[in-house]
Amino acid sequence: MNKILVYGATGDQGLPLIDELLKHGYKVRAASRNPDDFNAYDSSDVEPVKADLFDIESLRAVSKDIDGIAMNLPFVFDKKIAQEWGENITKAAADEGVKKIVFNTSCYVAPKDNGLEAHDGRRAIEKAMEDSGMDYVVIRSMVFMDNLTRFWSKPSITNNDTFAYPCSSDLKISWVCLNDVAKFMVASLSNSTIKADKIYVGGPEILLGDEVAERFSRALNREIKFKSLDPKNFAGAMSKLVTGSEEYEDVSIYGGMAAFYTWYNEQNPSPLAIDMEPAYKLLNITPTYFEDWIKQHDWSKV
Repeated sequence: MNKILVYGATGDQGLPLIDELLKHGYKVRAASRNPDDFNAYDSSDVEPVKADLFDIESLRAVSKDIDGIAMNLPFVFDKKIAQEWGENITKAAADEGVKKIVFNTSCYVAPKDNGLEAHDGRRAIEKAMEDSGMDYVVIRSMVFMDNLTRFWSKPSITNNDTFAYPCSSDLKISWVCLNDVAKFMVASLSNSTIKADKIYVGGPEILLGDEVAERFSRALNREIKFKSLDPKNFAGAMSKLVTGSEEYEDVSIYGGMAAFYTWYNEQNPSPLAIDMEPAYKLLNITPTYFEDWIKQHDWSKV
């Protein structure tokens, strides 16, 4: 397996994936709406292409001469659209002889639909992979450490010494960094024995909010406190940062995040608490601990 097509190649999740693929000697075809996003890469290693997930012919074109696919897809708040994307991607890939496909769900995925369109859409994409006839691996990733570097989270840590997040005080979370998610995706592509698998991927520690704050305190050498936020209030505050208004539609990224965390907080036991040792051994992954990840970033300014 030499050449990998990456969907969702730009941004916080796509770029670490490309870097990890290049590190392991793969050639990358990077699908994006803006090929200029990849000017920093050597054109002999990364081939930028345009693709439209609604246009199966464009997906067939970018799938030609491809050995495997690795993809991070945006959340969409309509299960039928997610299903269409999944079916288009997998049909085009199978038609062009692609051997294997790996999908990072970017969220916890339950064993059955739970009525949240964004979540159930992930399951629809998984179903398309199962039905494709190709080897497949689904990386069902938990909550990203990298969320805390975003404009809607970092200022509270930097300016107010407060880790504020829409998780309840008793919600246990196996936080994982995006670099480690990329490692799991590439390892899954490379491992020929993993052919029809769904792997829950978190980090090496299962932490409460107060325990995350403790790790920030140690890493930054100052006291950081945890504040549990109501998911709807959190979503409204995020909306205001972007749109200027706390009002948001339920069918939006803000409404989706509120719905996800409301659901997480209501579950017992926590669906986000994952024992990762079997997966680390299976794929030979050395994980990143939360405190070490904190030290890799600059928290002195927003």
